[in-house]
Amino acid sequence: MLRPARLLTVIMLSLLGAGACKAQGPEADTAGMPAASAEPAAPAAAPAAAPMPPAGPAKYRVELTPLWTKDGFPLEYPAAKAHFSGLIGTAHDADYRIVRDGEPPSPGLERLSEMGKHDPLDAEIKAAIAAGDALALTESAALKDFSQTATAEVMVDDAHQWVSLVAMIAPSPDWFAAVVDVNLLENGAWVASKTVDVTAWDSGGDDGVTYLAADKDTNPKKPAAVNMSPHFLADGRPMPVARITFTRM
Repeated sequence: MLRPARLLTVIMLSLLGAGACKAQGPEADTAGMPAASAEPAAPAAAPAAAPMPPAGPAKYRVELTPLWTKDGFPLEYPAAKAHFSGLIGTAHDADYRIVRDGEPPSPGLERLSEMGKHDPLDAEIKAAIAAGDALALTESAALKDFSQTATAEVMVDDAHQWVSLVAMIAPSPDWFAAVVDVNLLENGAWVASKTVDVTAWDSGGDDGVTYLAADKDTNPKKPAAVNMSPHFLADGRPMPVARITFTRM
């Protein structure tokens, strides 16, 4: 039998050992494996996609090929005088328009459509350039020999990726050919080449209804719109009067 003093010593050592085990429990949870009740770690977030780099500036050769011929447009075709004035236009942002469908023409567009003159449309474009809405003025010579093409160059950049170009259909009251808002940026890169149809428009500045109609200014001006005159329709649909090809230089 254990003596009382020795028995007391054994009991005290047992109690001290149990306390030490309890003290080590939380430390094992934090310093070693997580406790069973701890939440699982959240998966790491996927890295964000890298932003698409800017395309930078680019230059394009513009080539207009006429389709407005007597064979394709026989109604009152003015064979001896038919021609296009020089192209004029620019690359621009989403806010600027040379022609807006459903809105009256600017003074510059009206004069271009009635007389083939580039002024004051060139001044209007230069004002848009100064405001940051357009990039650079584009012009070509008139096209009178329809066995040839008219050529020009246009500059584009990331802020001015749309191109609009116009030319008078001559002779006519106020009819003009146009491509509007041609986007040359696709999938973050400039296209190598793009061909688009050129449509006949009516500027809304003159009431004449034939190629050789006398000058008859419209007051107030009507909205500019795609030309639905029978001179330019086939089966009720407008026919392209030309094609323009943009080729990156």
